[in-house]
Amino acid sequence: MPNCAIICEYNPLHNGHVRLIEAAQALAGEGAVVCLMSGNFVQRGEPALLHRLDRTSAALACGASIVLELPLTTAIASAEAYAAGAVRVASELGGIDYLCYGSESADVQRQMSVARTLKSQEFQALLRENLAQKLPFAVARQAALETLTGEGGLLVSPNDILAVEYCKALPDTDIRPWTLHRAGAYHGGSDPAQPSASWLREHPGQWAARMPAAALAVQQNAPKYGFAFAERAVLARLRTLSDTGWEALPYGGEGLWRRVMAAARQGTSLEQILRTASTKRYPRARLRRLLLCAYLGITAEDLARPAPYVRLLGFSPRGQQLLKRWRRAPLPVVHTGAPGPDAAYQALESRADALFALLGEQILPARAQRVVRQPAQAQPGE
Repeated sequence: MPNCAIICEYNPLHNGHVRLIEAAQALAGEGAVVCLMSGNFVQRGEPALLHRLDRTSAALACGASIVLELPLTTAIASAEAYAAGAVRVASELGGIDYLCYGSESADVQRQMSVARTLKSQEFQALLRENLAQKLPFAVARQAALETLTGEGGLLVSPNDILAVEYCKALPDTDIRPWTLHRAGAYHGGSDPAQPSASWLREHPGQWAARMPAAALAVQQNAPKYGFAFAERAVLARLRTLSDTGWEALPYGGEGLWRRVMAAARQGTSLEQILRTASTKRYPRARLRRLLLCAYLGITAEDLARPAPYVRLLGFSPRGQQLLKRWRRAPLPVVHTGAPGPDAAYQALESRADALFALLGEQILPARAQRVVRQPAQAQPGE
């Protein structure tokens, strides 16, 4: 029986996410659906709206078998590093047969073909030429692909872009790609069956129609987090960071760190810093990740280092057999709240957890860590 992995954030979990969980379970049969989920900070360079344990509880209640926390340095990386890091985790654990993801094209063969082109020497040479013309990375990449193949459409839609990154990483593993068509106007909220998480973060009053009851019961009243709740604390960290500290940050190449440092030392809000520092060449997503690393104290060296272990956030009875198998995995699986085998990486995690606790609606003590166990009698959607 196969086991399926889903790389996710569930920020928050909604009907579209559950549709993929259900499709992955249908593919797995009696096997497990493993969710590799970002923890308290996410890829767009922000704190998650909900604590990782609340999102874990929602995922288990809606059919996930196991929820693992993506290592922090993977969860906040660029799309390419995020995809490669997550696929590495799935591969080193072993026992994962399929990576399941949603995409606009729903065409695995096309995604794999584009992925092979992106890894070719011819493409890399064209990309360097385009970047030398000071084009934004996304524009330079799409233009290089169109020049070589006439195929640029897969580098436009967000889920297809991530799908191609998965397909770049998968050939080095035994994991096969499987995609579900992501249809409809999901970038907004007009389709309750397939909303977007970003739209739901802005419209909490619309959650009831766009989440399964089991997810709503967990997420609706859970504490909410965000930079807006503690902006002065974030600004204090940014203003007091030394020049050397700014220079050591990831995403600050080509002198960008100096530009952001100057904006941070004068800005009176995060929005003002982003507005001052952003250009056509440097999109906001890159700037947000740079600022997040500044707040968390994560250097470029930290981000480049492969995570030494992965944390278990929760599981259901269906996932127990796979957890037993992972006791012999090359990548250690550590229960959340338990000490990790690498003291330096654990210190980084602990610092991030302590700083996340300041970003809630109310300042609370750091939340106690525990593995979420889904009881055997619970059924998805109840």
